[in-house]
Amino acid sequence: MNKQLTVVMLMLMMVFIGFGIVIPVLPMTITDTGANEMHLGWMLSIYSLVAFIVSPIWGAWSERVGRRPIILIGISGFSVSYLLFAIGTDMLWLMYVSRILGGLFSGAVTAVIVAYVADITTDEQRTKGMAFVGMSIGLGFTFGPAFGGIISEFGGSAAPFYAAALLTFITAVLGTLVLKESLPVDKRMPRTAASPSRWTAFTGRMKYLYVLSFFVTFTLAGLEATLMYFQMLRIPGTTAWDIGWMFFFCGLAGAVVQGGIVRRYIKKGKEKYGIMAGLVISALGFVLLLFSTTLVNATIFLCIFGIGNALIRPCVTSLITQKTTVSQGVASGLNSSMDSFGRIVGPALATAVFNWNVNLPFIIGAVLSIAAVALVIRFNRLDQTTSLNTTIS
Repeated sequence: MNKQLTVVMLMLMMVFIGFGIVIPVLPMTITDTGANEMHLGWMLSIYSLVAFIVSPIWGAWSERVGRRPIILIGISGFSVSYLLFAIGTDMLWLMYVSRILGGLFSGAVTAVIVAYVADITTDEQRTKGMAFVGMSIGLGFTFGPAFGGIISEFGGSAAPFYAAALLTFITAVLGTLVLKESLPVDKRMPRTAASPSRWTAFTGRMKYLYVLSFFVTFTLAGLEATLMYFQMLRIPGTTAWDIGWMFFFCGLAGAVVQGGIVRRYIKKGKEKYGIMAGLVISALGFVLLLFSTTLVNATIFLCIFGIGNALIRPCVTSLITQKTTVSQGVASGLNSSMDSFGRIVGPALATAVFNWNVNLPFIIGAVLSIAAVALVIRFNRLDQTTSLNTTIS
């Protein structure tokens, strides 16, 4: 199981690097094409819009043909999307084509890998397994901008995408050689059966977890889309290199929390405490970023946010896979869709309100983080009632 988890972690990390890699590079790339800065929000959003649409389709197909072929198709196609972006850094239309393809194939990887991990772990191991999943997503989200900012400093705006295309291709080859099928033939959905809607999972107490998943990604994506512009105003002279290192340390802090604290200390039944602590810490990070005056304290404040986010994500995913009353493919497909929906709305809204007031994306992030605690409390009450009724019957 450790070998399988390592491979799928690498795949997930590469996919979420793909979402964030454009953030420090795109402003100067868009400027070179003569377009305005609103294309940053649009390009981030269109990637996620496509992923939102196709994630449940990939998830349903994986119930019919198995997880492995869908994951391998997704990661291979994703490598091609990176290559197209590298070729098209001076052609706006080709950048959009690349992002559309990236969203199409990322939906295959993200929706199905969560189901894959759920297949190969027991209920007792689930939180640990999802901590690895969350760590990979968190590393990708936060190292994506770091990867883009640092490598572009040496090789220009196309260099991060050529590097990512190569790394993703190597990951696809590794997956082909190592990854084993997790869904036995006798547990697959008949090919003639109607595919269940993703919204069959959005019922009862579970809907609060899916809304929470949306809020977490919505606030993170909004921060990523506006942080560089914000810090350039607060700290004149801030460059893509600087933002890249800020996200590097943020990702490192998140990885330590997910790999050390969540994996070891948050056991089954304790996930709700990790989520609530993470929401409060994330809100604190948003507020502190408003008072950043140097790159050093801005990095520290971003790391505080990253620690909070690192506590939330694996715990939410673990609860969804434990408590779902539908198949893992459908549940994971909906969770991936909510994640994608957050990445659609987050950058678009954040860049819009930023032009109105530069502090608003961070204030909205803090308020939503605190408000989301109510979702956890509501889910917990309904879950206790459900468990009690099940015991009585």
